[in-house]
Order: sequence, then structure tokens, then C-alpha cells
Amino acid sequence: MTSEEFRKQAHSFVDWMANYLESVEDFPVKSPVIPGKIFQSIPDHAPNDGEAMDKIFQDFQTKILPGITHWQSPNFFAYFPANSSYPSILAEMLTATLGTQGMIWETSPAAAELEEKVMNWLLELMSFPDNFEGVIQDTASTASLAALLTAREKITKYRINETGFNGHEDFRVYCSTETHSSIEKDVKIAGLGRKSLIKIPVDDQFRMRTDLLEEAIQNDLKEGYRPLCIIATLGTTSTTSIDPLPEISAISKQYKLWLHVDAAFAGSALILPEFQWMIKGIENIDSFVFNPHKWLFTNFDCSVYFVKDAKALIHTFEILPEYLKTQTRGQVNDYRDWGVPLGRRFRALKLWFVIRSYGISGLQAKIRYHLKLAQNLIQNIEKNPDFEILAPVPLNTICFRFHPHNVKNTEKLDELNQTLLEKINNSGKAYFTHTRLNNKYTIRFMIGQTYTTEKHVENAWKLIMKTAEKL
Repeated sequence: MTSEEFRKQAHSFVDWMANYLESVEDFPVKSPVIPGKIFQSIPDHAPNDGEAMDKIFQDFQTKILPGITHWQSPNFFAYFPANSSYPSILAEMLTATLGTQGMIWETSPAAAELEEKVMNWLLELMSFPDNFEGVIQDTASTASLAALLTAREKITKYRINETGFNGHEDFRVYCSTETHSSIEKDVKIAGLGRKSLIKIPVDDQFRMRTDLLEEAIQNDLKEGYRPLCIIATLGTTSTTSIDPLPEISAISKQYKLWLHVDAAFAGSALILPEFQWMIKGIENIDSFVFNPHKWLFTNFDCSVYFVKDAKALIHTFEILPEYLKTQTRGQVNDYRDWGVPLGRRFRALKLWFVIRSYGISGLQAKIRYHLKLAQNLIQNIEKNPDFEILAPVPLNTICFRFHPHNVKNTEKLDELNQTLLEKINNSGKAYFTHTRLNNKYTIRFMIGQTYTTEKHVENAWKLIMKTAEKL
């Protein structure tokens, strides 16, 4: 492809992108294709000769697009969002053009120094103490793994990195039963073993029971285990419940345990002064993660990891072959030493674009708007006698179910709500997911997509009620 051909195609692509985002709500939110449909539509063998970009792009539209679930639709109310925005997309275009590999300062000084500066912006904006430093990881799963590995190495004086687990196979990690499943995956990858993860029951608001946490730690100490780390969650996946950080942080301090806070979704709310209560006790935590790619309108992937002891993090991951030695080492941040991968994308650029384009006030207004939409929806659900809310709503995820007054059987209610969810999702007009709370099939209504407005929430609620009436 020549430069002129690239220029021509790039212009047409941008036109398509703009048209897509303007009309994305017209697509079925959840892809309606059946398993194997896309796979079967693609030739079994790669082409021997190069093909024209016009033909490739046509196949993208006819073969790929039907199999896309449209996360940028304002009618996307499932999971947690993987948000985008116009300034973020523009930055991603530049990032792809530059093709930067930001493993160390020398490979692109601007990538390293912009990342450091943007992390400082966020630390200030979210009112973190001055002794924290930040780095961008790909996902919260990777950031939490970095926390566990650093905790493991710090407590053993970095011996496991050198000699393996000889005599060090008795660790305990604590989280609640509502903690994200990535933590269970991380303890396996970290070599701690799934049985080392102790899941603490939750209270009636789905928050970790701190009395049972301390009891579990004391019992493990009596049995000869080595308590290592506590994972607290701000904004659990099922309900966005907020673990009681002040009490948990006091326990971590008392028993000298690493305290990691997973705020993957809810952390973005900390840019609002009225949500600073969520991090009371922050002075006792060791690490913290939140995802701007969820609720700060920045394209996936972009996960911010704050750590108090950056030296311990670096000592856990650093390795220095001759071909990576530089004259600037020690004067700058070589972020390859701040996590698992060597190679690093220039993720700071899109975050910089987003923060500057929206401004602090714009970001705050957007998040407050989503919170307001959630509160309005709660009022509508509470007015309808055939629906019930099944969990507190500290943020913008409403957990509810359809419960007609004449249906008492639990299994029948589960079946009814599952059918309701499937019919709505199959309609293509909105997309929701479910969870189970107190063993009840529960529908989650997550309001946080970049382009969602009051109209979209109202239409989705009307769709739910209309579909339920037919059941």
C-alpha cells in the first residue's frame, strides 16, 4: 500500500468510524449470531496474493460487524462498560501510527515521562497521599497479580524469585466472597495455590465481614499459616458494594499484611469529592487499581496501578540483560520493571487526551450524570409492585428482579427472570447481564456507558416492563 492509498483509505475509515458512532444505537446491542457463524464465513486458507483494501473492508462490514457486540452503544447496560470517547479514539489512532514500544525511557522518552506526569495528575485528582506512585497496566487482573507478587517477594526478602517456593508454601490471601474472580486466577499464577485464598463472608450489604476476616487471620496464625495479603474491593462486580476500608486497613496494619484495593470500576468516582469516603483508611493500603477504560471514557486497555513502595515493585520484576542497559538507568522510570510484560503500549497518550479534552469538571459532570440516572431508575423500579431491588445501590448498578405478587416459588422466579433477560437481549434493543444474590437470579442494570442518556435508560426500563407483562 502506498502513502497515497493509505491516505485515501484512512479518510474513508474515519468517515465510517464517525458514522458508526453516530448510529451505533441502531445496531443490535448484543450480537445475534449463532456459534460458529463467523468462523464458517471466513475462508479456511489465507490468500496467496494480496487483496484490495476495499474488498477487505467490505468483508469487515459484512462478515465481522454482524458478530460484534456493540459496547459503545448507549443501550449497553451489561457487565461494566469498556468505554471509549472521541478524544480517546483520536489518541489511539496516533498511538497506532507511532507504533511506540515503551519498555524503557530510551525507547521513547515522551511515553515514559507523560505516563509519570499523568499518574501524578490522577494521584492529585483522587486525593491520594504523596507517598504513592502510579503506573499504567493493561488490566486490573494484571495489576492485582503485580500486587500479590510484590507482597510475596517483600515478605520473603525476595527469596522466592531466587530459589522458588522451598519452605514458603503456607501463605494465606484474604478476600470476600464477592471479590472478582481474577483474584482467584492471580493466586494460581503467583504460585500461591487456589487453596491459599480464603474467602470471607459478606454482610447484608454484600461487604466483607471484618469480624470474620480477623477471625480467619487469627485461626491461620494458630495453624501455622503465613497471612500475606488482604484484597479489599471498592465496587464489587455483582453489586458495586464497597468493602469497609477503614476497618480492613486497621486489620492489615495490626497484622502487618499487604493491603491491595481493587477499585477497577468504582475508582473513577474518586474524582468526585463526595465519594472520597470510599478511601478513608488509604494511609494503610499498599496498592490500588482502577480502570479508566471502564468509567473514565478511555479506550481499553488502560488500568492505573498505584503503589506505595515502588522500590519493592521494581525489585520484584526487574531483570537487566546487557542489551537493555542504558546510561539513563536510575535517573528515569523504566516502566518495564513495574509489571509483568517487557513490551508496553503508549497508553498514557489516550488518557492524557481524555483528561485534557473533558477537563476535570467535564469528567466529574459525566460521572455525576450517570449516578443521577441510576437514582432516577431506582425510583421507577420502587414504584412498580412487580419488581424488587435486591441490593443497595452505592453507585450506578441496580440489581433487581421481576417478582409478580402471585409467584412465590424461588425456582419459578429464577426461570421467569432468566427468560425476561434472554428476551430483552435477543431483541437487540438493550443488553443486560445477571448475577446471583442470596441464591436469587438477579438482573444487573449498569448505567455507565459514555453516550447513555436519560432517554436510553427510560426506554430500557419501558422495554423491561413491557417484556415482563407478556410473561
